[in-house]
Amino acid sequence: MSVVLIATWVAKPGREADIERIIAAMTPPSRAEPGCEAYQAHRSTQDPRVFLLYERYADEAAGEAHRTSEHFKTHVEGEALDLLERRERAFYTPLGD
Repeated sequence: MSVVLIATWVAKPGREADIERIIAAMTPPSRAEPGCEAYQAHRSTQDPRVFLLYERYADEAAGEAHRTSEHFKTHVEGEALDLLERRERAFYTPLGD
């Protein structure tokens, strides 16, 4: 069963461009992962420091593979986390068909 991750990132003041660059670097290799069904970043129209990531994986194992990938370790753990004021993650499963 598919699993969806909604991640909200709030950049520290003045680090918005860095976060946008990191997301741009993460998107192609994330979309190429086996089991990745969707990977789409968004930026708030009300607050340019707020980013929303919509990620959908074929199953929990595919989501875990993403979180242990080299590009995740390099870009998210190695760069982004220090540039964020706040990071929230919520996981969902689809209802119905």
